[in-house]
Amino acid sequence: MSSRLVLITAPLDVQKQRQIQGLSPDLHVQVWRDKEMGAVSDALWREAEILYTSFATPLPAQEQVPRLRWVQLYSAGPDHILAHPLFSTGVTFTTTSGIHAVAIAEYVFTMLLAWFHRLPRLLEWQQRGAWPGRSERLALFTGEELRGKTLGVIGYGSIGRELARLATAFGMRVLAMQRGADHRDPGFVLQGVGDPAGILPARYYTPDELHAMLGECDIVVIAAPLTAQTRGMFDDAAFQAMRTNAFLVNIARGDICDEAALLRALQERRIAGAALDVFHQEPLPPGHPFWSLPNVFISPHSSGLSSLYDERAAAVFEENLRRYLAGEPLVNVVDKAQGY
Repeated sequence: MSSRLVLITAPLDVQKQRQIQGLSPDLHVQVWRDKEMGAVSDALWREAEILYTSFATPLPAQEQVPRLRWVQLYSAGPDHILAHPLFSTGVTFTTTSGIHAVAIAEYVFTMLLAWFHRLPRLLEWQQRGAWPGRSERLALFTGEELRGKTLGVIGYGSIGRELARLATAFGMRVLAMQRGADHRDPGFVLQGVGDPAGILPARYYTPDELHAMLGECDIVVIAAPLTAQTRGMFDDAAFQAMRTNAFLVNIARGDICDEAALLRALQERRIAGAALDVFHQEPLPPGHPFWSLPNVFISPHSSGLSSLYDERAAAVFEENLRRYLAGEPLVNVVDKAQGY
């Protein structure tokens, strides 16, 4: 067996496997499909230098992988493995951050257009099979244009940058919250997507300026990673700082919002409405109050799903493997101190 074993437990088609194998004659690429082949053998774990893995395969114990140097995750967020003992070793972890930008940005604008152009109300009347009188139609169905509205992006990563690009096309003003003063995108970028140079926001805010930023926004999109600093960031005080006509979208992680505070804000109309793709408990339990709120759109953590997901994730891995073999810096390296 080659001394440079690449173990792949994430989805990968045969053509991409051949491309990856062709990067170097020294590689031995082993694709392991759990459903067909069972648990990964101890022998493979011992030899693996590189691992490309999905949620379906648990990470191995440190003692099982003495030769492991790099793990490419199939997901954009590493929060599910932060507590794993292997994460605290010298093994490098990279993510697929950047591949979700198109799908999630389109999801967000689907929600925004549906909300501001009264789509739920239109569908409700469609089911009745008749329209109300003219004056009532004007009151019920007159929409609001996105042009001129202010979009606040919490976390200006690949998703936030694609949101800014689309928002600019709609004639919106963009504000962004980001750590650090370098506004360039250091991660994997799909061609023609996003704002790599970070030039689209009218203004950047730091995390300690969150409440000031919220007061400026008609729409707030949470696109930040879940860390110790962002957990519970949206609490009662944050919702009090938002405009009463503001619309919230959370496509990040449920724990960034204090869910009880969010529920109060929606029930009491301290904010106008929300589109929620993520929750504390997933799937959202039957009977949860969110199900029955008339001012909430709910989806089952599906905003990032795309028929192109596997292809784009494999492209990140292929690029990183090329860099790894050439001794170049990898993209999307997880900062273990920051947790993303």
